[in-house]
Amino acid sequence: MTASTTPRPAAAWNRLAAVGAIAVAGTLLLTGCGDQRNKTGNEAGPSAQGSSAPLFAKLPKSIQGTKVIKVGSDIAYPPVEFKKDGKTVGIDPDIAAALGKQLGVKVEFNNGTFDALLTGLRSKRYDIAMSAMTDTKDRQEGLDSKTHKKVGEGVDFVDYFNAGVSLYTKKGETKGIGGWDDLCGKKIAVQRGTVSEDLSKSQSDKCEKDGKDKISMEAFDNDLEAQTRLKAGGVDAVSSDFPVAAYAVKTSGGGKDFEIVGDQVQAAPYGIAVSKDNAQLRDALKEALDAIIKNGEYEKVIKTWGVDAGAIKEAKINGGS
Repeated sequence: MTASTTPRPAAAWNRLAAVGAIAVAGTLLLTGCGDQRNKTGNEAGPSAQGSSAPLFAKLPKSIQGTKVIKVGSDIAYPPVEFKKDGKTVGIDPDIAAALGKQLGVKVEFNNGTFDALLTGLRSKRYDIAMSAMTDTKDRQEGLDSKTHKKVGEGVDFVDYFNAGVSLYTKKGETKGIGGWDDLCGKKIAVQRGTVSEDLSKSQSDKCEKDGKDKISMEAFDNDLEAQTRLKAGGVDAVSSDFPVAAYAVKTSGGGKDFEIVGDQVQAAPYGIAVSKDNAQLRDALKEALDAIIKNGEYEKVIKTWGVDAGAIKEAKINGGS
């Protein structure tokens, strides 16, 4: 969601927080990721079923020919997508695998830095981008989130999940931070190109308008780097999507490294990004998502990862604001 001057508490935060303890089950493992050039080599979904799959005929001819959908993803965002035992796992890969069954294709995850995913999509390196990406009007229209000036082609989103943004600090060292209004004069780490970065910039502007010190912000290629910076004491807080923040708090150092402070804000949909000129693929994905919601595969994935509060009941195109 496009950042506002004052972050809004998510309406369902209490419900999400209650689920958070489940969402971050300790059976998952944190791991790092490669760079923009690296391909995971892992494929989500069954062997290509071809025309026997329910929605194979809905796909563009080019994908029918290869029987592969190439996904751009920042595979360092547990529990949404991350590496475990050499495989790409998480909420997104599991949902993608279920979509692949309906479409009769393999869904191949390719690793890249988050802020370069849409560029890779526009250059046809990927067919879609699926990486806990918030569906926003700015991204739909290709606008810079700060200036709202045109910086590229927009994309369409097929919305598949809902999540907000959280702050966390070193455990027992909150430094008076109880929410976004307490960040003036503090240092924060974020992942580059995310809504967390947008929120931090907007909040820093608000601090200065109120006659307070601005926020010192450090942006990293992935969330794990931001966590490492916090652990080292280089920043006072980190901002991440709520499922990711809760997972980090639960698992890092056996739950002894971090704590969440304040309420979740800016609840918004995650979307699968598709090029504007690929409406056929967009519509096929929407139909496949509705199909797995109806047949229970979507609910199975959501329950497996314990993120029931973020579940949707129907697929939407460009539902973000």
